Amino acid sequence: MKDGRFPLAGRAALLCLMALWASLAGSQGRAGEVLARVRTSGELKVCIWPGYQGITWREPRSGRLGGLDIEMAEALGTDLHLPVVFVDSSFPALVPDLLGNRCDVAMFGIAMLPGRMEKLAFSTPYLHSDIHAISMRTSRVVRQWADIDQPGVLVGVQAGTFMEPVMRERLRHASLVAITPPLTRERELLAGRIDVFMTDYPYGHALAGNVDWAALIAPPRPFHALPYAYASKPGDAEWLATLNAFVARIRQDGRLAAAARRHGLESITLP
Repeated sequence: MKDGRFPLAGRAALLCLMALWASLAGSQGRAGEVLARVRTSGELKVCIWPGYQGITWREPRSGRLGGLDIEMAEALGTDLHLPVVFVDSSFPALVPDLLGNRCDVAMFGIAMLPGRMEKLAFSTPYLHSDIHAISMRTSRVVRQWADIDQPGVLVGVQAGTFMEPVMRERLRHASLVAITPPLTRERELLAGRIDVFMTDYPYGHALAGNVDWAALIAPPRPFHALPYAYASKPGDAEWLATLNAFVARIRQDGRLAAAARRHGLESITLP
């Protein structure tokens, strides 16, 4: 996946999801609720998950936000001539936060899952990622992908992410451990309560580059690759068109590529 292209199996799955996205996007209504709210409020409220390294990350000591989608959210605000207000959210809270108008758009590397696409509106995708694994560099249990689904292995996932149902279905021998806040996957791994945890490329790449104990393990072949996009409340075709136009601009003018390079994510950007 280093060249940014899918093998045939992964590409076929991506095309199926893109077809579903196009069908659902075409069925959105024309009411301008979200865009009208943005114009009236004079600000852009962006939902983020501040625990997403490489995408939307809040540095624990300084409280400073950084990551690809923090930069893209600020770029969207600039294009709309509006200040950006970041609203802490999460994957479990994604749908209720958007439907409940806590934010105008969610920008934190959101995988285009069919269940989410039935409830939310999605922009044109801009990234794609497969599931990856993080283990301890010194681990004698999980050193390669084939070691994960073995008897006695404890596999951690962040509760509420798409990895949870995927791994629950795919694991045949290992045991799944769903981790909910205030617990974190990193602490559970360091404490020895799990042997490995599943994540995506952005998070895993950032973590492995920032700590000396983490080993990033890629699947040897496509495992469950998905496109990522920005999400909003359905029923506002004009707002969705605004988001799609923004994605088209950042891909064309180089802002997305430049930000991806800064965060080591150029290999998973969609052309």
